[in-house]
Amino acid sequence: MIDVDITLTIQDGARRFDLAARFATEASFVALYGPSGSGKTLTLQAVAGLRKPTAGRIALGGRTLFDAERGIDVPPPRRRIGYLFQHYALFPHLTVRQNIGFGLGSWCRRPSPADERRVDELMQRFGLTDMAGSRPAALSGGQQQRVALARALACEPDALLLDEPFAALNPMLRGALRKELAEVARQWKIPVLMITHDVDDVLELAEVAFIYEGGQIVKEVNVRDGSSRVLARRALGDEASVETPMRRKLRHLLGDGAAVG
Repeated sequence: MIDVDITLTIQDGARRFDLAARFATEASFVALYGPSGSGKTLTLQAVAGLRKPTAGRIALGGRTLFDAERGIDVPPPRRRIGYLFQHYALFPHLTVRQNIGFGLGSWCRRPSPADERRVDELMQRFGLTDMAGSRPAALSGGQQQRVALARALACEPDALLLDEPFAALNPMLRGALRKELAEVARQWKIPVLMITHDVDDVLELAEVAFIYEGGQIVKEVNVRDGSSRVLARRALGDEASVETPMRRKLRHLLGDGAAVG
């Protein structure tokens, strides 16, 4: 179970963004879908513990990670969450082996035999063994993604967060890597929370999608059966009556008779 109910405000001078995200699901692969700047990444950062919400709570698998009222704010390393950043955030001065080992905190000390075995297993799983001594600059985009994914899984996390996992890839690679990511989710048997503005990511990977607009989740879509329900309406007018290209496209592809929003 992923249970998120948070508010979070970001302010930079005169600019201000208010996030009010609320969703709960038992789905194993969840997509946060919507345009850039709608609050998806802020939600992911809050779940990972990289940003502190103004109010609310976050729970994963029955374990409370954040609760403003109860004063609970579990530090990021203790949340046991793997995070795949949009541009991978690999360390350019470290080798493939060292980057993966960073997920275990072993790159700057002598790794234990168990750490070595874990890194070896991950390199073999993702086809990286032959490039163990290479640095990120020598790798293709797909190889860099596999290194970042292996690093995110190194600590055997309880959940995996994916921030636009295919945005930095050549479109011709995305289909194959979507299949690989789906296999990883099945193999590791942990919940995956993915943010994307690409409807193909949603359709090929997610079980449930939460639609973001303007810092709010406005609709939940069951990707498997095409059903949906409105979660919020704007103060002025019926949100469901507002038609946009994004809504028309998603409605058509999901076979949903109601406008997304």
